[in-house]
Amino acid sequence: MSDQAAIEAASRRLTLALDALEAALERRLDAERSELKLADELHAASADRSRLAADLDAQTARARRLESANRDIARRLEAAIANVSSVLDKQAS
Repeated sequence: MSDQAAIEAASRRLTLALDALEAALERRLDAERSELKLADELHAASADRSRLAADLDAQTARARRLESANRDIARRLEAAIANVSSVLDKQAS
């Protein structure tokens, strides 16, 4: 093989190696972009979960307050009904 042929063969091998390196680099960059996108989605999901947990806590506390108010109102209504019944019974006697 002549020096010229050896140089051309080496040049082709170098070109193929550079092409392979460029393809590997592009695959790596794609993988990193995918990882970053997944990390962003995970962060957004985590933020949504935290917000939803806070909303749930607030609604649970509100429901407890409403239940307490409902029990208080029911107790007061029962007392008022008992007083009205007592007054009516006294008037009927």
